[in-house]
Amino acid sequence: MKVLLTNFHAGDGGGHTTYVMGLARGLAARHVIHVAAPPGSRLNREARLVPGVTVLDQPFPNGLGKFVARRRALRQLAGWLREHEPDLVHVNGSADHRLVMAAVRGLRHRPAIVLTKHNSKPMTGIGHRWRARVGTDMVIAVCEYVRRQLAASPYAQCRLVTVFNGVDIHRFSPSTTVPPERAAWLAPADDASALVVGSNAGTARYKGWMDLVEALALLGPGERERFRVVLAGGLPGSDALERIQALGVAHLVHFTGRLDDVRPMVAGLDAGFVLSWDVETISFACREMMAMGKPVLVSDYAGLPENIREGSDGWVVPARDRVAIAEALRGIWAQRPALPQMGQAARAHAEAAFGLEHFVDATEQAYAGLLSSRA
Repeated sequence: MKVLLTNFHAGDGGGHTTYVMGLARGLAARHVIHVAAPPGSRLNREARLVPGVTVLDQPFPNGLGKFVARRRALRQLAGWLREHEPDLVHVNGSADHRLVMAAVRGLRHRPAIVLTKHNSKPMTGIGHRWRARVGTDMVIAVCEYVRRQLAASPYAQCRLVTVFNGVDIHRFSPSTTVPPERAAWLAPADDASALVVGSNAGTARYKGWMDLVEALALLGPGERERFRVVLAGGLPGSDALERIQALGVAHLVHFTGRLDDVRPMVAGLDAGFVLSWDVETISFACREMMAMGKPVLVSDYAGLPENIREGSDGWVVPARDRVAIAEALRGIWAQRPALPQMGQAARAHAEAAFGLEHFVDATEQAYAGLLSSRA
């Protein structure tokens, strides 16, 4: 197969970049793989390092006032498609989807168009109805929650498949050394028994980390001191920091800032959490923490509970319910002797279901099924 993978993000790209890079690495050894991404983006840079992957500097202008830039980008993409004639274009958002739809118009060899739905936002309105009808051959859902959304949307008329996101379980493994920073997280120095709970899911508001901090504040003074909270991602704004200070738990919360490699931070945790209440689907971060042998506390939002075997390798709480989160923290403290065993169960779960090999193979089979049906 000759496949073009696209992503519209001009910056980091977050989970979109992780997703496309996993596919590019996994498929490049047995297919012709091209990646189209804006110049300067993380995906553009990282894809160039993958043997066998060709990268196209392709912007995906979006929004009002971008007519000239969009026309220029359209001409470039249409010319590339005419020259290379891929079998399939795999788009990952509305901006690249729209540009690809316009670029394939009138082509002698019209490639199949595959869309992955990465978030929990509703897919309604005239734009989605149009794209579903004339510009989408297959939609990949990253969890069963998303598949149910799609089945109730205009995309129900398309071929629908569920392919769960995969993570590199060889890179994210329990063998990563615990960092010396853990000693600082446990300050005061004589409180070595404190439990470290943390998240590598980032510090966007909808990730629910403030809900955990507020739940921590609901605990009694003696109970609070049992925990340290560690968060990887961009430093929050002054309003969030002031809120943490007002809650009286600032000395218990540590922000690492953005990390090039989150593994040492995750290695230092006793348990992870992802408490999202918007946008999220299944969470790469949750699966990375589980692959590293950490039980994870998740909200019941979207596909997050699909990661967890509750009571075995993690816990599920109602989204945004600070009282329930506080009770979950008490429960985690009470069962702290069992946390290593739960971490082993999380790792076993990751090995059985979360590996990149499963993800890449299932995506490849979905591609092949679609192209076979079109033939």
